[in-house]
Amino acid sequence: MTPSLLMAVLASGFIYGITPGPGVLAVFGIGASRGRRAGAGFLCGHLLGDVVWCSTALIAIVGAREIGSTAFDVLGVFSGLYLFWLGLRAVRARRGSAEAPQGPTRQPFWHGILFGLTNPKAYPVAVATFTALLSSRAELLQWSMLPWLIILSFIGGLLAYAILIGIVGARQVRTLYQRHELAITRLCGVMFIGFAINALVHALPGLVTNKA
Repeated sequence: MTPSLLMAVLASGFIYGITPGPGVLAVFGIGASRGRRAGAGFLCGHLLGDVVWCSTALIAIVGAREIGSTAFDVLGVFSGLYLFWLGLRAVRARRGSAEAPQGPTRQPFWHGILFGLTNPKAYPVAVATFTALLSSRAELLQWSMLPWLIILSFIGGLLAYAILIGIVGARQVRTLYQRHELAITRLCGVMFIGFAINALVHALPGLVTNKA
C-alpha cells in the first residue's frame, strides 16, 4: 500500500466517523443529558456498526474495482450524486429541520450497538465517502489489501471517536455546538459536495472513454 492510499483510507474512516449525522447528534444528546461517560459508552457500541458497514462498503468497492473499471466508475457516479444530494440538503438545512438527537438511555453501550447496526444511512454514506476519497487510487485496490483497508478505516474511526469522546459532555462545547449546529451542518454539506465533485471528476471520464 502506498502512503497516499494509506492516508486516504485513514481519512475516509475518520471523516465517516466524525461528520455530523444521526450518530453524532445522538452522542451529543446523550452527553448533554448524562455526561461524557455515557456518551463514550454509546460510541463504543456504535463502533461495531461502523466496522460492519465500512467493511461491507470496502468489499463492494474492491469488488467493483476487480470486476472492471466500468463497474467502479458507475459506483463512483452514483456515490458522487448521493453525496452531492446529502451535501445540498445539509447546505439548505433550516433550524429545527435536522434529525433530533436520541434521548438519554439507561444502557448507552447496547443502545449504541443497536443504533449503529440499524442506521439506514450507514451503508450508502460509507460507500459514497470511501468511493469519493479512494477513486483517484482505484487502480491500487486489490482483494489482498482488504484486511488492511478495514483495519485502517477502523483506526480512522477510532481517532474520530476519541475526539468526540474528548469533547462530548463539556458544557462549553455543548453550548457552542447547539448554538452553531446549523452552521456546522452546512459546513459539512459543503465538504460532502466537494467529495461528490471529486468522485464525479474521477468516474465520468472513465465512463465516457469506455463508451467511446
